[in-house]
Order: sequence, then structure tokens, then C-alpha cells
Amino acid sequence: MKRRTSQAMPKLQVYLEQARQYAPIPVAVVNAEEKHVLQGMMEAQQAGLVEPILIGDVKAIQALCHDLGFDLDDHRLIEAASEAEAAKEGVKLVQQGNALALAKGWIHTDALMHPVLADLRIGRMVSHVFVAELSSYDKPLFITDAAINIAPDLMAKADILQNAIDLARLLGIQQPKAAALSAVEVVKPAIASTIDAACLSKMADRGQIRHATVDGPLAFDNAISRDAANTKHINSPVSGTVDILLAPDLNAANILAKDLEYLADAVLAGIVIGAKVPIMLPSRSDPPLARLVSAALAVIMHYQKNQEDPS
Repeated sequence: MKRRTSQAMPKLQVYLEQARQYAPIPVAVVNAEEKHVLQGMMEAQQAGLVEPILIGDVKAIQALCHDLGFDLDDHRLIEAASEAEAAKEGVKLVQQGNALALAKGWIHTDALMHPVLADLRIGRMVSHVFVAELSSYDKPLFITDAAINIAPDLMAKADILQNAIDLARLLGIQQPKAAALSAVEVVKPAIASTIDAACLSKMADRGQIRHATVDGPLAFDNAISRDAANTKHINSPVSGTVDILLAPDLNAANILAKDLEYLADAVLAGIVIGAKVPIMLPSRSDPPLARLVSAALAVIMHYQKNQEDPS
């Protein structure tokens, strides 16, 4: 199946233009020796978004950059013999103030996140958001959490949802609409995710989840399609206009995101929220465009956070 590798779609293009208003940030690329990783980082540099610091097998990185036609004269390269060593070097660069974001290269998510969770947490839940663009939907979709939290409980879901809301607000959606997904749209005690979803909706009503309209439980069709909701006689303030899809667990979120990518030609930009710095975390098989937009999100997050909290 052919996937997008070049120009971004219009809705994600807005984030690229927003990020270009700022100076590029240094990004530690953990395990950079893979062509999609390098192409995405170099395109992000050419777009004025990042200054890559490439960590991994230096000879392999140099050879791949030569094959791709990228000049490494002004780039910092750091040797690392393993995934664990590369992740450790990336975290150290952040701790030293030499990197303002991390980027997942050709490395398993758990290998990257282990030192991040140990050394870069800032006292809040760390979670992942895919920002997805589809030609069949009129605005970006925020899908969470597809990469970090495997089976979150109710309070973890509340934090994950708040992270996604905060990201949406940074990107200009002042009052995002969020759907807490399940297999059905009514509360059924036998399906625990329906109870969590109903609780999240009420928590938003009572101000425990802030700055968003939250409804649930909603099945995916009822969240995305007003017609589907009307057919089932569901009166929901988010149906058909939803911004954020909170999945019941990592399996559901990951499958949903990859279904959209491979069957609906979606572009997915992955970012981790809740650590000391933004972490670009697309899938290892994602094309360079996804990494380019992930870089734009990291830049926006860095500068917007500093504007809100100069400390």
C-alpha cells in the first residue's frame, strides 16, 4: 500500500507553519541509524524546525546519510552500542540542557521510555497522543494513549485525557470535544470501560477534567458520525464534531490508529506529553512526513510551555 511521504495535508500544514515561527530546537535522536528516521529528521532540519543530535552507530548513520544525500558536516554524532546506551545518552543530553526534545529512532518504545520515566518525569502522568489527519474528517483527531499506558485505570485515564486536552489547547482548540470510547454507548457493568467512560464524562461536568466537553461511553461510530448517533437516538454534544478519542486501553488505541493509517491513508504525528521535554514518538515504520509533523508539535510544545511557565 502506498503511503504519503511528501507534502502534508492542509490541516497538519497549519502546525508546520505555526512551528516555523520559532527558532529550531536541538533534538536528541535516539538510535538514528534508519533511513526513515534520518530522512524525517533532515527534512525537519531543512524546514527550520530542529537541530538533530544523532545517537547510535555512527558509521551506519554516516553511510545512510551519504546514501540519502544529506550533509553531516554541522551535525553532532554520538556513538552508542545498544538501544539502552542510546536512550541513556539522549536522556543525559536533556538533563544537561543540550537537547530540548527527544525523538524515537529505530528503538523499541519501552527501551526509550524506561530511562525517560526514571529521570525525566515532572510529577504528572506521561502519555502518548497521535494527532491524525484524514481526508474523510474535517479536522485533526487526537488519539490517546496508543504507546505508553497499557491498561490504565479510571484516574490514569483522567490524566491521559487531560494531557490530550492540554495539547489540543496548545494547538489552538480552546474547548476540545472528547469521546471516551468503548464497544457500546450505554453503561454495562460487564464492560468496565463503559463505567470508566461515564465517570470521565461526569468528572468533566464537575471540573475534575478541565477545559473540554467530554462524553461517554461512545462507540467509535457514534463519536465520529452524527448520523450514526442519531440513528441510535444518542444525544451527544461531541458526536460528529469530536476532537479527542480516548481509547479504553493501549491495544484499542494502537489498533485504531494503525487502522486509520493503513486503511484510511491517515497521517499520524506521535508525541509524548508529561515528561521534562516533548518526545517525538511515531511508529518505527512511519514515513518521514509523520516525523516531520511530530517535530513541529515538539517545537510548539516547547515554546508554548515556556511562554506559560518561564521556569
